Order: sequence, then C-alpha cells, then structure tokens
Amino acid sequence: MRTQITPAGVADIHQVLADHHRYWRDRDLRSLHLLALVQEFRETCLVARAEDGIHGYVIGFVTPAGIGYVHLIATRDDARGAGLGRRLYAAFADAARRHGALSLKAITSLGNTGSIAFHRRLGFDARTVDDYNGPGQAMVVLHRSLPFDAVRP
Repeated sequence: MRTQITPAGVADIHQVLADHHRYWRDRDLRSLHLLALVQEFRETCLVARAEDGIHGYVIGFVTPAGIGYVHLIATRDDARGAGLGRRLYAAFADAARRHGALSLKAITSLGNTGSIAFHRRLGFDARTVDDYNGPGQAMVVLHRSLPFDAVRP
C-alpha cells in the first residue's frame, strides 16, 4: 500500500493517539505527543498517510543551534519492516535542512535497544549521557550529521 508523507495536523495526532497501542504497544507515551509542537513546527512534524490511515509519523523541530531534533518517530504495527521509518527520517531530515539544520539528534532510554539499533543503522552515533533527564536518569543521545543520503543499509 502506497503512503504519502505530508505535514501533520492536530487531527492527525488525535488519530495517532486513538490508535496509540498500534504504534507503541504497551509503552504509554501519550503525554509526549505535544500538540503545541505540531502547531508551531508543522513543516517538521510529518505523517505517512495511506488509504487505511496513518502508517507512521515523526514529531520534530529545528533548534536555534541548527539541530533537527526528533522528539518522536513511530510506525504502525502493520507497517513495520518496509523501510517507512527510514523514509520518515529522510523526509524529516530534508525539512530540517530547509530550516537550517546541520545535524540530527534524538534521545532514547538505555533499555530501548530497538530504537538504538534503528538509529545506528541510519548512521547515528549513540552515547550514554548520565543525568541527561535529571539526576540518575541517563539517556542515550543519538546524533548524526547531514546530509542524510549516506545512510547505512
């Protein structure tokens, strides 16, 4: 099924939240879906839409320091393994570059080995940063330079 990647709207995030379990399984990340990010950074918040709904999405923005920060990226359970996450990242990287980004960044928890492996396949470096999210809350910081076209298979 063909998907089209377009800027996200608030209604899209409401749809994603209604099907939250299909994107995040048993992890409850609904509180991280900040509608203000979608409203203020529409050009870098994207959805992959198909006839049967939203197959994936990315919520991100460009920082004043020129970093394209990916706050959330997810694909629906029936759309995994077909390269949609890579396509969403490429679309985000392109949008972020148009808004002045020179690199990309994301963070994830130490135990999220799937996310770490996914980002490494996309050419991100991963390093653990102690106290990143507060005292005793280490996170894995993922970073890569642009352009994005040099991703590893």
